[in-house]
Amino acid sequence: MAEQHRPTAEAPDGFAAALRSAVRGESDFGRSARALTTMDASNYRRVPLAVLAPRDADDIAAALTVCQEYGVPVVPRGGGTSIAGQATGTGLVLDLTRHLRAILDLDPAARTATVQPGVVLDDLRAAAAPHGLTFGPDPSTHSRCTIGGMIGNNSCGSHSVAWGTTADNVRGLSVVRYGGEALRLEQGWAVGPHGVRELIDAHLALLRTGYPDLPRRISGYALDALLPEHPSGPDPVRAFCGSEGTLAVVTEATVRLVEAPRARALAVLGYADESAAAEAAPGLLPYRPLTVEGMAADLVREPAGLLPRGAAWLFVETGGATPAEAKAHAERILRAADAVDGTVVTDPAGQRALWRIREDASGTATRMPDGTEAWPGWEDCAVPPARLGPYLRDFRALLAQHGLRGTPYGHFGDGCIHVRIDFDLLASPGIARFRAFSEELADLVVAHGGSLSGEHGDGQARAELLPRMYGDELVGLFGRFKDLWDPDGGLNPGVLARPARLDENLRFAVLPKRPVDVEFGYPQDGGDFAGAVRRCVGVAKCRTETAPGADVMCPSFRVTGEEAHSTRGRARLLHEMLAGEVITDGWRSTEVRDALDLCLSCKGCRSDCPVGVDMATYKAEFLHHHYRNRLRPAAHYALGRLPRWLRLAAPFARPLNALARMRPLAALAKRLAGITPERTIPELATETYSRWLRGRQGKGTRIRSSRRVVHVLADTFTEYLSPQVGRAAVRVLEEATGRTVLPPPRGVCCGLTYVSTGQLDRARAVMRRTLDRIGLFVGHPLVVLEPSCAATLRTDLPELLPDDPRAAELASSVRTLAQYLEEYAPDWTPPRLDRPAVGQTHCHQHAVLGDAAERRLRERMGLTGELSGGCCGLAGNFGFEKGHWEVSVACAEEQLLPAVRGSEPGTELLADGFSCRTQLDQLAGRRARHLAEVIAEGLGAGREGGR
Repeated sequence: MAEQHRPTAEAPDGFAAALRSAVRGESDFGRSARALTTMDASNYRRVPLAVLAPRDADDIAAALTVCQEYGVPVVPRGGGTSIAGQATGTGLVLDLTRHLRAILDLDPAARTATVQPGVVLDDLRAAAAPHGLTFGPDPSTHSRCTIGGMIGNNSCGSHSVAWGTTADNVRGLSVVRYGGEALRLEQGWAVGPHGVRELIDAHLALLRTGYPDLPRRISGYALDALLPEHPSGPDPVRAFCGSEGTLAVVTEATVRLVEAPRARALAVLGYADESAAAEAAPGLLPYRPLTVEGMAADLVREPAGLLPRGAAWLFVETGGATPAEAKAHAERILRAADAVDGTVVTDPAGQRALWRIREDASGTATRMPDGTEAWPGWEDCAVPPARLGPYLRDFRALLAQHGLRGTPYGHFGDGCIHVRIDFDLLASPGIARFRAFSEELADLVVAHGGSLSGEHGDGQARAELLPRMYGDELVGLFGRFKDLWDPDGGLNPGVLARPARLDENLRFAVLPKRPVDVEFGYPQDGGDFAGAVRRCVGVAKCRTETAPGADVMCPSFRVTGEEAHSTRGRARLLHEMLAGEVITDGWRSTEVRDALDLCLSCKGCRSDCPVGVDMATYKAEFLHHHYRNRLRPAAHYALGRLPRWLRLAAPFARPLNALARMRPLAALAKRLAGITPERTIPELATETYSRWLRGRQGKGTRIRSSRRVVHVLADTFTEYLSPQVGRAAVRVLEEATGRTVLPPPRGVCCGLTYVSTGQLDRARAVMRRTLDRIGLFVGHPLVVLEPSCAATLRTDLPELLPDDPRAAELASSVRTLAQYLEEYAPDWTPPRLDRPAVGQTHCHQHAVLGDAAERRLRERMGLTGELSGGCCGLAGNFGFEKGHWEVSVACAEEQLLPAVRGSEPGTELLADGFSCRTQLDQLAGRRARHLAEVIAEGLGAGREGGR
């Protein structure tokens, strides 16, 4: 673990009691709450004293009054996705996302909405959509960023070429100053801190000449908005936007809504290189597109044929009253563009797939193609669009001069570039290079007439360098402006005005200097657990509460809405555990244990997180160390060692099933096993899959050739609980391939239940035994019918046994039924069923194996409709464990159960995972089937392959 660091500051005597007596909202001075808010999405870390979730504006005013009395600084926080460090602080963090989330008024006629600061952008857009309206600014974090945070940072997004920045779209603000004074800001000088008007009047010449003229000038305070010559007069609202929580706390905002195009099309233009794309972007602006976004090939890991030819691309979105009008608009741009290649995409699904590549860039850019870490810090410089091409050439040259690499992308139509750079922020020489590069790049941006920040604000990352952009006199004016608003300096100190140095408070400094001794191999992170935890950069895609569709991450956050139960929150707690400053108990930490308790180990983050955080693996690792040489929860013994108990119970299946139906005995058994009382114990199969298959072959089935066989894993669930799935699969495989399914070796297990409960020594022993027993056919394709077992063999096996070459070989041989049929029986025609289907795509399949083959097979069978994304909520042992019932049910209610209830009579109910089928049986009273069973029935399998 990490070396001991200086203890964090403690709250002043009496502060906690005074705060709690003054507010109705929840205040938390505990280690977990503080650890969860040490970081945002930047390189920076500051440890707060406490976190408060105010219930209303009065709570905010009361808290700011108490904080002034005790000299405690305050930082307002929304989604915590800021990339410059301005959402971190050393005093009281105001969590504005828990209670202040109401849309107070939406006026379609006036095209305005009045909202509280914690409203998530996508929620506002959803409320405005029925009226044909939207909020124009749309950062890539639109599913989790808040309106208050957007106001603080003057956020922009991809549509700013059409609809401007947040400052362009805010009409009025209610704010509270440090000390509790409430103000209402609107255009004009009617209300504001005393002395601001005099300050502006005394420096008119400086304000008229000191700001660069470009669409994405976000850096510093927008004091030029207070000049008297504006057509509508001074605009305190615009001047407040982008102040990064340093002037006052927003309690209510009235924002402008814009008309949303009824139809959209996307012109994707390919160029020879990044500079060519950048130089082409300004020429497209006269065509009035909605967006002009750009990125280069070094950011795109898997284009999958979605992109036209080229080494860089522009995404140019157009709108229209009809699809034909939007398409015609995009085609005009395509014809006018001097591109290497191009295409127009009108299909909404195709557009979403392309935009996902762009929106995930803030995460995918944190890893170079070779796996090297890359970091923000110069995330969003902006130059005049006409200067973007030359600037990018100079920027690339500066990177090369310093031996650095980065992958630029961003808002080419506005001249704004995002980039993550492979700074070494773990060692002193790398940090020195970070500083030197930052200073030189600031000068380069200014030389091109640009702004150090074009979207995300200055924060700690760039505010120190503002004199290079504005000069000392104007920056001095920023400080005086801040003092008029906040004379005590209590609001977000160290940010924007009188900032901390850009190389202070780096979040990596507290991490251990040597790799931590761990069990998994972490091959993508050089075997370093701290490196794996560092993957989480805080973009918080896991904090999306409502995301119908295929994505799984993060089911527990969607249910609870609590940061501690998001992938990011858990990663932050693990980071602080390694740091040893706030969370001091290391692997024994109860804070980390409690946060991981509601992790379903669904592995959704492994695929849905833009940086590939794998919290299921981190949880297993933690549980292994946490309970080493200690008594475990009863469920770990009962459910974690389930394969052993099922093997012993199999000969006594009938009497055990009868006993399980006796309620008093079942209740006692569940209590002793740590199983929640609401669950029904699944029935044991009276004839295992292996026994049936051996008996079947003993009745005359002949193997025609050693090459004409199929290897099917007898996983624990198929073997002892769902042998009908195995019987159906045998029928299908032999019918489709003409090959014989061999009886599996005895005692083979993937180790899933041991992994999910963190019993990694036992998991490793089970996996080695499996490799020994199936070694004869390692290298041949292995069909695994249970998705969770297939995922375990594909990922956990080689990561727990990295030194055994058989592990990687077996992992590469794993196939689902559909994958095997597609690969080894490509000409086989499955039965045509022609009926709708609903059900669940297993979360492990989504995350590790993919379901493309299953989709294609269902389509060939005429099974129409989409299966539910998300997680069924049972998730192996999770939904059976005591204390998890409510979350398990709520996860099922997010997508799966509504889809099943809304299905038409005769709809096929599909679920390849045993957990998913069990959840549907116990919550919906519906029997779902594995795809193998459905195919077998279609083959007329009423004989040996039937149910």
